Amino acid sequence: MTPERLLKAKILIIEDDRTSMRLLKGILMDAGFSNIKTLVRAASAQALYQEYQPDLVILDLHLPDGDGFTVMRDLSKLDPDDYLPVLVITGDGDRGVHLRALAAGAKDFLTKPYDRSHVILRCRNLLEVRMLHNEVRHKNVTLEQMVLERTNELRKSRIDVIQRLGFAAECRDTETGLHIIRMSRSAQLVACELGLSEEECDLILSTSPLHDVGKIAIPDQILLKEGPLTPEEWKIMRMHAEIGGDILSGGDSAFLEMAEQIARTHHEKWDGSGYPKGLKGTEIPIVGRICAVCDVFDALTSERPYKKAWPVDEAVLEIKKLAGTHFDPSVVNSFIKVLPRIKEVTRDVEARSNADQRKPLREKAFHGSEGVNK
Repeated sequence: MTPERLLKAKILIIEDDRTSMRLLKGILMDAGFSNIKTLVRAASAQALYQEYQPDLVILDLHLPDGDGFTVMRDLSKLDPDDYLPVLVITGDGDRGVHLRALAAGAKDFLTKPYDRSHVILRCRNLLEVRMLHNEVRHKNVTLEQMVLERTNELRKSRIDVIQRLGFAAECRDTETGLHIIRMSRSAQLVACELGLSEEECDLILSTSPLHDVGKIAIPDQILLKEGPLTPEEWKIMRMHAEIGGDILSGGDSAFLEMAEQIARTHHEKWDGSGYPKGLKGTEIPIVGRICAVCDVFDALTSERPYKKAWPVDEAVLEIKKLAGTHFDPSVVNSFIKVLPRIKEVTRDVEARSNADQRKPLREKAFHGSEGVNK
């Protein structure tokens, strides 16, 4: 600890005896301390302390409008985690008073009449401890921030890797892979409209791209077939929901748990006629019910090898028609409410994709996947 740094420390003297105050201030200024404020009343201690943020408080226990014990208690409440050096002035040699002062937060004592050397040494010692405490505290804050940033980087990397798995599955039966971006951002909007928490809305944005990850196990002759599927082919195709859930199962993170729910249940139907488990009503997780609506809407309005894209108005009528049978009516209602914003999302994703034609396919598909304003 450099002497220059100690001498720049901020010192607050709370003492009603002006003669004593001037004497103390003179001793400190002669020793090189220059940043000193004084106060004579306990009532103003908190306000001045918060404004001045001193490194050391020299406090008389006997004040005209209160006592030093009350001042110490009040100051300690301002920042319970801070190290506040309080140097108590006392002319009382009573051991009980000293113990009470130590219990209240005093770190050392100055006894009247003042000894110049004692005053300077005690102030220096307490200021050194205070500044060392501040250094450690700052380093801890910096370390915590570094750990948080690194944790966020790892989380983002993990999400990115997993989402690319979803993109790999999606690219097997669509040309651009943009379906998963449009669908995930639409699902986030619907989730927010339904009142899910901010964390859940963010998770559904990140996890819904994995809804069809099980398609990586479906043979191309079925997945890419242009004509209608046979009953046996449909049986194989429907396995992708169970396969996707199995791929994502066994994780202990909220991310993987939600991703598994979506992959496994986004083809379940409100009336129980869906697959793979035939779940009914609220047996289907809310994230599965949300993704069911958004997935079907985007599929209807997108061109596929086996069909032309539906006009948006016709697709919306179909979604409304299926409320109460295929879809949860409350999810459909929320979907309709945010439909204007879903259209904006679709236009935005398509525009960005068209503007990025020279970028690699994966980069184009994920461009702009940062989410939507809630």
